[in-house]
Amino acid sequence: SEITSLYRRSLKTALNWYVDRQLWRPVALEIRARFEANKNIASTQELRKIIIAAEKELEENSHPDPYKYPTAPGGTKWERNIPP
Repeated sequence: SEITSLYRRSLKTALNWYVDRQLWRPVALEIRARFEANKNIASTQELRKIIIAAEKELEENSHPDPYKYPTAPGGTKWERNIPP
């Protein structure tokens, strides 16, 4: 579950940088290839090192102004037409 979470966060971070899906797709395939290359690692210690390095890389590549869906909290349409 930790690796799945890391994978999903990596994809979402990439989507913050490439909002257009046509530009994002090759980056998503590269992320998938990196995870697939490490899927057969059995050593817990080696796997922990890779996860720590990936977490650090994810933190370094985080977007300063992440994309928010318009209707999500903090989005441009959040609570625009609330009922009286």
